[in-house]
Amino acid sequence: MKRLFLALLLSATPLAAQERIAITGGKVVTNAGAIVDGGTVLLQNGEVVAVQPAGSSVPAGYRSVDASGKWVTPGIIAGISQIGVAEVSGVSETNDTEADKSPASAALMLDGAFNPNETSIAVTRAEGVTAAIVAPSPGRTLYAGQGAIISLADGMVAPTRARAFQYVAYGEAGAQIAGGSRPAAWIELTNALEEARRLQAGLVVPMRDQHRDLRVTREDAEALTLVLRSAQPLLVRVDRASDIRQVLKLPSMYPGLRLVLVSANEGWMVADEIARAGVPVITLGMNNRPDSFEALGATMSNVGRMVAAGVKVALGTPDLDASFQPRLLPHYAGNLVAQAKLSGAVGLTWEQAFAAITRAPAEIFNLGAQGSLRVGAPADVVVWSGDPLELSTHPERVFIRGVEQSLESRQTKLARRYLPGQPTGDLPVEYRR
Repeated sequence: MKRLFLALLLSATPLAAQERIAITGGKVVTNAGAIVDGGTVLLQNGEVVAVQPAGSSVPAGYRSVDASGKWVTPGIIAGISQIGVAEVSGVSETNDTEADKSPASAALMLDGAFNPNETSIAVTRAEGVTAAIVAPSPGRTLYAGQGAIISLADGMVAPTRARAFQYVAYGEAGAQIAGGSRPAAWIELTNALEEARRLQAGLVVPMRDQHRDLRVTREDAEALTLVLRSAQPLLVRVDRASDIRQVLKLPSMYPGLRLVLVSANEGWMVADEIARAGVPVITLGMNNRPDSFEALGATMSNVGRMVAAGVKVALGTPDLDASFQPRLLPHYAGNLVAQAKLSGAVGLTWEQAFAAITRAPAEIFNLGAQGSLRVGAPADVVVWSGDPLELSTHPERVFIRGVEQSLESRQTKLARRYLPGQPTGDLPVEYRR
């Protein structure tokens, strides 16, 4: 199954001819064992074929990339983002994440809006992010629709996995959408799943006139059958501890439902319950102030306490301008390492923090060996100038599926045009200095 998934990824990406590459001499973070100082990573046919110890010779036919004094890691995976579907989040014409006037909700598929030429893709790729989980925003109902998983490879024209998950808002946002209260949100959340279950069981006649039998549209009910049969995880945006407890009831009500919590600012207060339920969390992990009534218990120790309780946590950007800010995920992970060094605070080890932006999102979304450097893993590799969780560090080389990527972006092009001392002969007169 893993090989099939990788084959689908490769076939969906119009990459340049695959070459054999040996990245040598770096500090190799495998995410599958100990760090290999001075190691060599061999890439072939879009996969990692070996991670060799220091001093290993490069096999014949491989192009060597010297990473001496550098760090070599798997590419960053943005756990939640809006990359590729929201060029300017505040301009509705360029933002396809929300459809508040559409009669459909759960049936909406975000992959149809993916724009491979969006400015944020090149910017984010240049910061070491090689893949992203792309989520919609709720509109007319608390069901926002189906998100996608994308590769940030140059030349990618479609998501690598469409209809990857269903996204739902609960808590304050869900209450406002559903009619003004959490009971209203709970009824809307569960009624849609109940109607999908009726449809799945054949209790609704196969008519297109859904209004006779369903409160939700037939298309929405059909989409939610994917959640009921475990074909999609259900991502629920929720923050308050009591709301988290309520949402944790869903897997027992609908056996097979794969629940993922998003944001969970008060997750630390019910961390043991989340861990016992085996439910993962995707969060930014940087909220340390009560900016809403459902986040009065927000703390920078939230992620550390959940991980200490046994919760699988990945980092994403659910509360930021989620097109451009995933590029900062290594810095957010680094702050969680610093949090562990403060008196009375709880943070993460370096290994835990780096896993939260690589291996953890891959595991949550069943991406196989992605997010690690081991035999058979997708060859998404970043060569960093130093420790990737340090603010002063930057990517020097980025490989996606074994193909080296350009680090050029609109910003670098603008810098070359407008910085003093740049050639101006080929510019329009208005731009000449």
